[in-house]
Amino acid sequence: MMLAAGLIFAAVVTAFVAWKLIQGHHPQLILLAAGLVFLIASWALGNPLEATDSTGWRGFDLFDLIVQSMRSKLGGIGTMIMVIAGFVAYMDYMGATKAMVQAAMRPIDFLRGIPHLAAIMVLPLGQLLSLCVPSAAGLGLLMIASVHPILLRIGISPLASVSIITLCTCFDMGPASANTARAADLLGMGNVTYFLGHQAPLAGSITLVVMAVVFFQLRRLEPAQSKAVPKVDEPEKRPFYFAFLPVLPLILLMTFSSFFQTGPSAVILDTSTAMLISLALSMLLHWVSGAKAKEIEGGLKECWKGMGRAFSQVVTLIIAADLFAKGLIELGLIEGLLVLVDGLGWGALGILVIFVALIFFASILMGSGNASFFAFGPLVSKVAESMSIPGIRLLLPMQLA
Repeated sequence: MMLAAGLIFAAVVTAFVAWKLIQGHHPQLILLAAGLVFLIASWALGNPLEATDSTGWRGFDLFDLIVQSMRSKLGGIGTMIMVIAGFVAYMDYMGATKAMVQAAMRPIDFLRGIPHLAAIMVLPLGQLLSLCVPSAAGLGLLMIASVHPILLRIGISPLASVSIITLCTCFDMGPASANTARAADLLGMGNVTYFLGHQAPLAGSITLVVMAVVFFQLRRLEPAQSKAVPKVDEPEKRPFYFAFLPVLPLILLMTFSSFFQTGPSAVILDTSTAMLISLALSMLLHWVSGAKAKEIEGGLKECWKGMGRAFSQVVTLIIAADLFAKGLIELGLIEGLLVLVDGLGWGALGILVIFVALIFFASILMGSGNASFFAFGPLVSKVAESMSIPGIRLLLPMQLA
């Protein structure tokens, strides 16, 4: 009876949260407030809080939970997200990201005689670029500036072009991804092992399916015709090696990983360390290319600004979503889902569908795949254990969703 009351209350508040988020209210505030309401309701229903320490009074414990979440997120994954954002900001500042995108998209020009094939080839190329640029918005804007004019010139409509460019970042994957690091941590394996052994094979197969669907959809709806498009300004000339700089963290992570190195003398790098090493090398090469000390200093300032933006826009959202998820757990979300799936006879497949749908819609409402995955990812271990299935069977499709 208490479980049913908790779940009904959670459903009502969650619907209210979704309504407020759709209206455009500040997601951090809405999620944080809802999480606190959930925790208060859970205590009112007599559920003990699964907390580490207590201040001695439940009212203060609410704020202590926020502090605990900030400590855990900022100390590990939050730092990584900010370092990634700082590195990406420096790459953008020195023009390395633009140089990489331009180099990667040169094969599209050779396929201009087969426009539909050229269009779908943007998908795997863009997905490879997203491994090195863990910012969907940043990569999308760069591709709009560089790839969009090419697709228009060979006869692809503007709507189809921007749709294809958006699809390039539809999979969150790669060893430099914050969600990959979180999933690997929850599964107790290395980032590269998780990426090469599990992510890449599944995402590769799905990419082929997406390419086939887009190809036949283009042939049905988009008879390609050459069009006159506005002339695009010639890109600023950069040293050829700038195109390789955004790939440096990926190379370091792959080379110095437990997947390729074993034994007591193995050298293992984590994502944050690989990013900082790559940043230092990039600054050195930027200076070697002729940049003045003031330019290097300006780039470092952009790096700090990028870290600050990541904290204010992403890390704070993850902290708020974490408290929201804690509240749902306290109200019996996991127990309720297991009872529902068992009653319907769906088994593991049913719980997988529910979790994938949950994280998919949560990502849309929160405006962040990171926030939704960090909030609901930790629930998987408990569910997988109760259903006697490997955690990766739930985590991997959840992350790709």
